[in-house]
Amino acid sequence: MARTDLTPAQRLDDAFAERDAALVMPFLVCGYPDSDTFVDIAKATAEAGGGVLEIGIPFSDPIMDGPVIQEATNAVLAKGQRTADAIELIARAAEATGRPLVAMTYYNLIFRYGLDEFARALADAGATGAIVPDLSVEDSGPWRDACARAGIAPVFIAAQTSTPERLKAIAEAARGFVYAASLLGVTGIRESMDERARTLVASIREQTDLPVAVGIGVSTPEHARAVASYADGVIVGTAVVKTIAGSSSPARDVASLVTDLATAVRSA
Repeated sequence: MARTDLTPAQRLDDAFAERDAALVMPFLVCGYPDSDTFVDIAKATAEAGGGVLEIGIPFSDPIMDGPVIQEATNAVLAKGQRTADAIELIARAAEATGRPLVAMTYYNLIFRYGLDEFARALADAGATGAIVPDLSVEDSGPWRDACARAGIAPVFIAAQTSTPERLKAIAEAARGFVYAASLLGVTGIRESMDERARTLVASIREQTDLPVAVGIGVSTPEHARAVASYADGVIVGTAVVKTIAGSSSPARDVASLVTDLATAVRSA
């Protein structure tokens, strides 16, 4: 019988602990291309092999995101979606998928909403953690405290330029997993994966036993297979959002992409 006393963060822990291959972690823009289709896509993504879903809450200045995700974010904001609407959609997606969801957004949005209020709202919606790219680990104490009170995992991003001291600080602050940025710069599709991502993952592992998921630039089954050979999670964002943008049947087409990614990961 499934345990019912787990905190949201423990559900995320279990997803990594119970995996038999690296987790495919698709990124979706919350509410894109519209609310109902977003939920349909999330459900199809989970059924196709998405182990953990990363859900981007639209923000007007998404400094980490490349042009494809920025365009999707702007389209959602232009329709008038507010933070409360996004959290409601996360709840719908959590119910539809049964998968751990990790929110991704920016600190100003969280600060304006209220740290404790936002963390509790995510937990109540079924989210298991949150990534805040523009919040440095050194300044993250109040947010980490709010996450602890709500039972969700604060996830931090490690870059190729992170020093050993900074990786140690990230490892000590993070819960759930560490996000390893495979490349410098914003999200987007790259033709090949940088071998330095493997080195970064190895450096993170020297500091923590937490799972490590690699993102930024991972866009093809070949990329996913390579990353799965040394990481615990494979985050695919721009390729997923680009598929949605160019499709007349986005749930079907994203499911096809995720199926291919999951097949590649299992062969690693």
